[in-house]
Amino acid sequence: MSELKVLSVASEIFPLVKTGGLADVAGALPAALAREGVEMRTLVPAYPAVIAKLAGASTTHEYADLFGGPARVVAGKAAELDLFAIDAPHLFDRPGNPYLGPDGLDWPDNARRFAALGRVGADIGLGAIDAFRPQVVHAHDWQGALAPAYLHYADGPRPGTAITIHNIAFQGHFPASIFAELGLPAGALTIDGIEYFGGVGYLKAGLLLSDRITTVSPTYAREIMTPEFGMALDGLLRTRAAAVQGIVNGIDDTVWNPATDAALAQNYSALRIDMRVRNKTALQTRMGLAGGVNRPLFSVVSRLSDQKGLDLLLEALPGLIAKGGQLALLGSGDRALEEGFTAAAAARPDSVGCVIGYDEKLAHLFQAGADFIVVPSRFEPCGLTQLCALRYGAVPIVARVGGLADTVIDANQAATAAGVATGVQFYPPSAEALAYALDRALEIGRDPAMSRRLKLNGMRSDVSWRGPAQRYAALYRALARPAE
Repeated sequence: MSELKVLSVASEIFPLVKTGGLADVAGALPAALAREGVEMRTLVPAYPAVIAKLAGASTTHEYADLFGGPARVVAGKAAELDLFAIDAPHLFDRPGNPYLGPDGLDWPDNARRFAALGRVGADIGLGAIDAFRPQVVHAHDWQGALAPAYLHYADGPRPGTAITIHNIAFQGHFPASIFAELGLPAGALTIDGIEYFGGVGYLKAGLLLSDRITTVSPTYAREIMTPEFGMALDGLLRTRAAAVQGIVNGIDDTVWNPATDAALAQNYSALRIDMRVRNKTALQTRMGLAGGVNRPLFSVVSRLSDQKGLDLLLEALPGLIAKGGQLALLGSGDRALEEGFTAAAAARPDSVGCVIGYDEKLAHLFQAGADFIVVPSRFEPCGLTQLCALRYGAVPIVARVGGLADTVIDANQAATAAGVATGVQFYPPSAEALAYALDRALEIGRDPAMSRRLKLNGMRSDVSWRGPAQRYAALYRALARPAE
């Protein structure tokens, strides 16, 4: 099998810069694809956190003016990732969140910043760097979505293109005034190009002009073709249905491995699952909760938002506490939700513990210590939290939407009898339905044999990148244009 060259175009990549699941996918795919005969390099902006880690970076391409200033593309290795980074200080030399300023609002020049990402991705696709001529350019989300648009309007041969939707709610919609700066032909500003509701739509452009569209679970791929989930792009996606494919995400099972994880109080495996309880005790202690291995411990590791359904959990929380449940929460986001959970913890510190913010090591202990992980999302393209939960033997409680529906097998009578259940699903995403799911979980917790069986089933599930990488590799081979 000949090695295929693919350029991934992403605005964040784990472990260098991360705000969400996109970074995890961009960081894990290259190593997983190497086993499939795919050489993937990733183009990212040279944020301070990226440029600081690039070892032996060398300049591979230069721009006298890239959206307002000089820039260069540097090639190097960081965290075992082969990267191209856009060193454009006027666009990317900013601390903190890659999309938001210190005031918490979008950087006012985000349209230029991520047009630059797409422009450079397209240029590399067209051969700007002799040492790496990709046969496929794979863009991620709206920030990378102009790469396939630039390639669509380019003259001469071009690589195959794909775009992955990680969350269709984020679309990159900007005023039409930005169009003059993009360097695209005048005819591109039409409904058959990049025009979108009177402005410029970056994600819309990528979805219309890429050869193929993927999203991060089969169920989400179907959902986004409906008005309920499509965020006004459902009509476009229905017209391109033959080009849309759902490929569920995986997780890096070397990073997420309870047998070797240094962040845990006690390592364990499916064969030594009884050792897991020591992490529960450690988590209860860390969160200031009342001890007791028989008290059902529920946890949340999430952005706090209505999309994630955490308002539903806040509403259902008094009932859960009244029935003896405990909640450990790690996350940040909507201020009203932060305040609501913090108030619940202040009122019942024996039963509710909160850490507002994000701590990667603590997230691992949450997965290893909780009996149940709650993911009550109103919509969820894939979700990684429930995959980590399965790997660590925490029973996921999930809304039956998107990737949650694809990755968790509900402990209904048939699945339990067949010995394949891994969690609890509920629908619709409402406080009432969630409260019923929590009651089901409490019943499972009162049945040690069933609880143990669900945890073992989860730990034996394959949540790695092996299967998804095979599907991506097949997609790339179908798209590949011969290398020059």
